[in-house]
Amino acid sequence: MQERKISRRDALAATAAVGSLGVLAGGAEDAAAAVATPRLDFEDPRSRARILAKIKGSIAEETVYTFCRLHLYLWLNDGNLKPMLSMQNLNAATWKPLPNGNYQGSVREVGAYTAFDTDDLVDHWVNPVTGEKREIWSFFGGPLSVEIGPDGIVTGPEATLKPKEMRIDVIGDKVLVANQSAFSFPNPFREDKWPKEAGAPMFFWDSHYFFSASVADVADPKLTSVPATVQFQNMVSFHPWLGMGKTPGRTYGKALGTKLRKLDDLPRGARLALEKRTPEIFDLASWTKPRIDFAEYMQQRAPK
Repeated sequence: MQERKISRRDALAATAAVGSLGVLAGGAEDAAAAVATPRLDFEDPRSRARILAKIKGSIAEETVYTFCRLHLYLWLNDGNLKPMLSMQNLNAATWKPLPNGNYQGSVREVGAYTAFDTDDLVDHWVNPVTGEKREIWSFFGGPLSVEIGPDGIVTGPEATLKPKEMRIDVIGDKVLVANQSAFSFPNPFREDKWPKEAGAPMFFWDSHYFFSASVADVADPKLTSVPATVQFQNMVSFHPWLGMGKTPGRTYGKALGTKLRKLDDLPRGARLALEKRTPEIFDLASWTKPRIDFAEYMQQRAPK
């Protein structure tokens, strides 16, 4: 049998035939790949919001868990970053579609500190600047409101993340969704009462992150929430519990994680750490009272 080659014209004809499927005209392999590669509409605001909701959370009524292992470093405005601690971070977001076509999530988030790049829980951290042994302060936040719609992502007033959309990239068979956030607020810790905790008059929190998901998963109409890899970095003014006082600098964090298919997919070491330090994340029905990290620290760690 004589082999039939697919010309550029044939491939272009195949493009028209598949309609909603993307194609790179050029040959048999391109045409075959095109048939299997859906085209996603990022130009239409409603379509883009639906895509973002599927990748970041869900377009249905369901709770989505996202786990990240965050490695923290000290940046003292000079020299290299200094490895500090790691945080086992778990985010639980209960999503639902809204009557206006947007998607809303109620988010609860916790973090348990471990020795750097390990799952070993720590009770104290030694401040390398002052030499003081500081008691660890586990992180709690939420419920916080997140809404995804045609105008982007809007978070509640208590959230330290105020996302601004960046362009969406499709590279090969992956969709890369990036955001950046620059947030600041007046530092509530006064130097006369909190000499070890108070820093500059303003508290700064910068976060850059992205999600990576499969094009095929995002285009699959049967999936309401798609598997996604998560990566982020942040630069944050020193948290009061570190006792850095007026020391110049910030903490730098880098994290890698994923949305979980089910809570049982949480790594064993991380689960043990979180169950011991932040068990509330495993009982969302009982977590109804807002948890605000800074306010709780001020209440529980006020200098005597």
